[in-house]
Amino acid sequence: MRARKRGYRYVGPVGLKAAVRPGGGGCRIGSAAEFGDWIAGRSAVELAEPFTFVVGVDGALRLAPRRSEHVACAGGARVLGAGEIGFVREAGRWAVSEVSNQSTGYCPDLASWPDVARALDRAGLDRPSGFTHAVVFRRCPGCQEHNIVREDDFVCVFCGGDLPERWNVDPAA
Repeated sequence: MRARKRGYRYVGPVGLKAAVRPGGGGCRIGSAAEFGDWIAGRSAVELAEPFTFVVGVDGALRLAPRRSEHVACAGGARVLGAGEIGFVREAGRWAVSEVSNQSTGYCPDLASWPDVARALDRAGLDRPSGFTHAVVFRRCPGCQEHNIVREDDFVCVFCGGDLPERWNVDPAA
């Protein structure tokens, strides 16, 4: 699936999505100035670990504390990307030190990177050329469980069935 066309639906536990507050969500970052304002309010303790992020279907980065659920950060909506992100101050500028697609609620494909990159560019952040930690998600066609593929071993950890080579986590996609 190309994330740009439709985005990713939340595929995690129903109870987590049901707990999302209307109008809630992470802090929307659509520019370098907005990122500057947001990061200025973060403590050294917060900056020591990665944050939760999503890229909304509007293309904007949304940030929340690390222990936040991605579905809450997105306000329950579809996303173009989701994961964890860390920042570092280098030569007087903020830069992305680490970024992943680690979101077991949305299970975004690696193909979500271009949308993530555009959102980071809009936020005025220096960034790597791709995910620094890439996670491969697949749904088992046999038992329907979501899996994280490790070391290119496309075998379901729940039932031992073969996992497909292509992203298939959201059956509606």
